[in-house]
Amino acid sequence: MTAPHFDVLGIGNAIVDVLARVEEDFLVTENLHKGSMNLIDAERAEYLYSKMGPGIEASGGSAGNTIFGLASLGGKPAYFGKVANDQLGEIFAHDMRSLGAHFNTPPLVGGSPTARCMVLISPDGERTMNTYLGACSELVPDDIDESVVANSDIVYMEGYLWDKENAKNAFRKAARIAHEAGRQVSITLSDSFCVDRFRDEFLELIQSGQVDMIFANEPEVKSLFQTADRATALNALRRDTKLSAVTLGSEGSVAISGNETYHVKACKVNKVVDTTGAGDLYAAGFLFGLSKGMELERCAMLGNFCAAEVIQHIGPRPEVDLRQAAEQAQLL
Repeated sequence: MTAPHFDVLGIGNAIVDVLARVEEDFLVTENLHKGSMNLIDAERAEYLYSKMGPGIEASGGSAGNTIFGLASLGGKPAYFGKVANDQLGEIFAHDMRSLGAHFNTPPLVGGSPTARCMVLISPDGERTMNTYLGACSELVPDDIDESVVANSDIVYMEGYLWDKENAKNAFRKAARIAHEAGRQVSITLSDSFCVDRFRDEFLELIQSGQVDMIFANEPEVKSLFQTADRATALNALRRDTKLSAVTLGSEGSVAISGNETYHVKACKVNKVVDTTGAGDLYAAGFLFGLSKGMELERCAMLGNFCAAEVIQHIGPRPEVDLRQAAEQAQLL
């Protein structure tokens, strides 16, 4: 049976987020580096959960957030990610399907529970993430539905997935199928600490042509090419990738393709409440625009717009209908 057409297929860690506000002192006491993503075991997860204040639970994961944003814009997405056959897994699957995404990855039975991430939000809106991967790290090549990949315009993978060998092989399989079908393959570098762990492998993915498109923020791309200079990092991206989109915080973002460079200013933000999901929603806007044949500058504008919306409230997913909001802003 042939799968229907999808704009974007996200491949990522299927995680339920638990978001809570904390003071700076909490991070110091618990020896947490502000802004980092830490992989933790089940015992550490239970400990941090017991020490956190009241939290908000929401289905998340980096690529999952991107798929949510893309659906809110009116796109047709699909998602591959592993959950367990438990209550949190059922919640995650229901959330994905209710937003209109195709999600049919078989759940893990009799193994680790569904993944969860404690997102600690500092007073300045910065987020420090502590992730218990659980079942999501059990994504394997057999979970890659070839017909879904072949019928997706763009495959998008999160760098966080790169911590397990089976998941790496699953992505490589998806990339091969996508390219054989004439589709595009993209990756987000996810976190500068993630880049530090897998720099050589990420560079090999890019330089070998397994990946066509890179999403990153400024610290991540500097880490990738081991430079403190923005221009040097961007020029390296220009040399090694067909298309790159780099977020620059309050300076907006830059899209690079060959000799083309578009630096697009950030959208106005009344107050930064929580930066969780900013890069994920930027990718949602950019990928939606790209899948609809928009010019790169307009793709970056739409990415900036989506990122600006999500950082003005707690949580990694938009609180408004993004399509309606973008139409009012005359971006669609």
